[in-house]
Formats: sequence, structure tokens, C-alpha cells
Amino acid sequence: MQDARTKSLIHYHLIVFIFGFSSILGALCSLNAIPLVVYRMTLASLGLAVYFAIIHPTYFKLEKTLWLKVILGGLIIGVHWVTFFHAIKVAGVSLTLSMMATGAFITAMIEPLINKRKILGYELLFGGLIAVGVGIIFHAEYEHLYGIGIALLSAFMSSVFTILNTQLVKRGRAITLSFYELSVGAIFGIVYVIFSGKYTFEAFELHQWDWLWIGLIAWVCTSYAFNISIKVMQHLSPFTVMLIINLEPLYGILLSLAIWKDEELMSFSFYIGFVIVLVAILLNGSYKCQKQIG
Repeated sequence: MQDARTKSLIHYHLIVFIFGFSSILGALCSLNAIPLVVYRMTLASLGLAVYFAIIHPTYFKLEKTLWLKVILGGLIIGVHWVTFFHAIKVAGVSLTLSMMATGAFITAMIEPLINKRKILGYELLFGGLIAVGVGIIFHAEYEHLYGIGIALLSAFMSSVFTILNTQLVKRGRAITLSFYELSVGAIFGIVYVIFSGKYTFEAFELHQWDWLWIGLIAWVCTSYAFNISIKVMQHLSPFTVMLIINLEPLYGILLSLAIWKDEELMSFSFYIGFVIVLVAILLNGSYKCQKQIG
């Protein structure tokens, strides 16, 4: 049992590292956000469809009463990824991921409103610390105000998607929900591209290594990573999962610095703000988990 937990722990770190790596791949890809996301959702859903057909045909089954929320979830995750990759294109990996780190706090603030409960004192305390960190980042990188706003919108959409899926997963298989949400997002993306009149075939043309970056994003960072992340959670506590997930922005920022070096280097104040945000999120999650255990 201990060996299974150790393997799962190492594997989950790898999965979160892969999640962070998707931001790097998005920056490397020459496509704009919407064509990139259409490719990602289409190929990822096809990858899961092949997996279902070969290994688990029963995974295609979805309760009829869940379809409305699944469609909503597909739209939300599509918007999240479009804004995420757009923010990367206009503001860079480090700045985008620093804003994505606020997702855990945004979720903590939205969830009480949805479940109609009071916001707890410690949530306000850690939320205040996060606000200070974000404020420092805003001040340090004011010239990227547009990119910061888009990244925060992406974090918000990610939080809404998480809350929605937390409710859905109680009634449906997580990987099945993911497959149909990806499929719905892909379909809406394709329909938008066709009828908006804003895109030509050239917008979807792959250059140089684009085919590799998109393949990795769709099949490794989405289809594979999502499926494996569910399996390893069987051997890890919620507290451990929370700690590892919150390392995703850190992994992504370190990767971007390693690849682009001075081009991705931000001001000293930015890193102070990011550390404050990250520490506040870790402390909030740690306190919440310890309180639940106690």
C-alpha cells in the first residue's frame, strides 16, 4: 500500500508538471488562442473516444439529466482555455500563471455564495493576503494590465468550471464528463469559427513544430494527464493533492525561465507578489484540510 502511495505521489507530481508545461507549449505554438483551443479540445476528445472504444465502451454512457450542465461545462472550459492561451500570448507565461494561482482563492469565495453559507474568517484573512500579492503584481507589471485582466478572467472561469464539476462528478463518471465537455467545447468552437467569419484556413495552418506542440497539449496534457490524475487520487489524501496542484504555477514559471531566460524574467516586485499569493494559497489549503481532519 505504501509503495502504491509513493508511486502515486511521484506520478501526480509528474501530472501537475505536465499541466504546467501546457502553458509553455501554448507559448511555443504559433496559432492564436481560438484555433489552438479548437485543436486541443477536438483532438483530446477524439483521444478519449479511442480510449473508451478500446478499453471501456461503457464510459460513453451519460445520464440524460446531466446533459444541460455538461453543455454548460463545455462552454466554460472552452472560454477558460481561450482566455488562458490569449493571456499567454499577450502577457507571457509567468504573468499568466501568477494570476491563475488565484483560482483556488476565487473558488473559495464563490463556493459559499453558491452553497449559501457564510464566508469564514480565515478565508477573508488569506484572501486579503492574496489581494495584497495581486496588488503588488498589478503595480509591478502595470503595462500588462490587459493581459492580467484576461488571465484573471481565465482563473475565474476555471473556478466556475471546478465548482460545476464538483457537483457533476457526484452523479457521473469524471472521465466521461470530461469527454463530453471537451466534445461540446470543440463543437461550439468549430461552429463559432465557421459562422463568425473572422477566421480563414490560414489561421489553422500549422507551421514548423506546431503539430507536435498541439499533439502534446491535446493528448499528453489533456487526455492522458486527466485520466491518470483521477487514478492516482485513489492513493492520495485531499491535503496532499491540494499541495501538489498549487505547485503548477511554480513549475510553469520555472520552466519558462529555463527556456526563455531573460525574455521571461520579470521584476523583483513581481516575484514578491507571486510568493505572497502562493504562500497564502498553500496556508489556506493547509489550514482548511487540518480543520477538516481535526
